[in-house]
Amino acid sequence: MIKFTVNGKPVRTDADPDTPLLWVLRDDLGLTGTKYGCGRAQCGACTVHVDGAAEFSCSVKVADVAGKRVATIEGLSAANAVVKAVKSAWIDKDVVQCGYCQPGQVMAAVALLAKNGSPSDAQIDEALDGNLCRCGTYPRIREAVRAAAATLSAKR
Repeated sequence: MIKFTVNGKPVRTDADPDTPLLWVLRDDLGLTGTKYGCGRAQCGACTVHVDGAAEFSCSVKVADVAGKRVATIEGLSAANAVVKAVKSAWIDKDVVQCGYCQPGQVMAAVALLAKNGSPSDAQIDEALDGNLCRCGTYPRIREAVRAAAATLSAKR
């Protein structure tokens, strides 16, 4: 039995300890906002937060999150200032096209801005490295992260 917290709620699973966290989240817990993209930690569609850090859930064994806090896109609080700024910027900058990669992109952006409220373009690129967008909205994603950071900065 593996116990951990997901979106603020304690959970436990009897899944094989080597099962990727992604499949426990999607199949066992019904949290389908975390997307399956490649299964090889090369696309970022499955990005979640593990103890606040952005992680590709397809490459994290469920045993590795025992006793830890996991947050999925469904668990982001609309009341959180960083989440609110990112969501607003995503809309204002018209980031989304097909949307498949967006849960992972948003999770990566929120993790970055929670640690660094004023990232450089290089830091944005590094934090979102590995989060692929088939539609190629990278310039709008970077612009939205910058806008969210500016919003957060103005509120300080």
